[in-house]
Amino acid sequence: MKQHFQNLVEEEEAAIDMTPMLDVVFIMLIFFIVTASFVKEAGIDVNRPEAATAVQKDRANILVGISDKGEIWINKRRIDVRAVQANIERLHAENPQGTVVIQADKKATTDTLIKVMDAARAAGVFDVSIAAEEP
Repeated sequence: MKQHFQNLVEEEEAAIDMTPMLDVVFIMLIFFIVTASFVKEAGIDVNRPEAATAVQKDRANILVGISDKGEIWINKRRIDVRAVQANIERLHAENPQGTVVIQADKKATTDTLIKVMDAARAAGVFDVSIAAEEP
């Protein structure tokens, strides 16, 4: 009986408990998911105008696309001009450090561009940029 008990103790000591390692892996996975920044798109492809002074904008989290027909797109959804302010307010509440970048097509009207800029400022976002291509 003593021999049998000793064999059980040796087998138990030789086993490796994987639970703490799995806990660490899951915690790391959650950490990386929470801290990851995901690429957001306006939802349409636009022909942006060229600008010699174009610079890369970091932390541009709210992208608004304006097509050549005057359609406004946010998060791959077509938005009415009257709903732009509410959408930007919601996105800005999710990420207060985010900035608004307007991706307007070359042929988009200035009227639509100004309405979107006004809506962004009315939503409380004063860091508004217009996307352009480098020549």
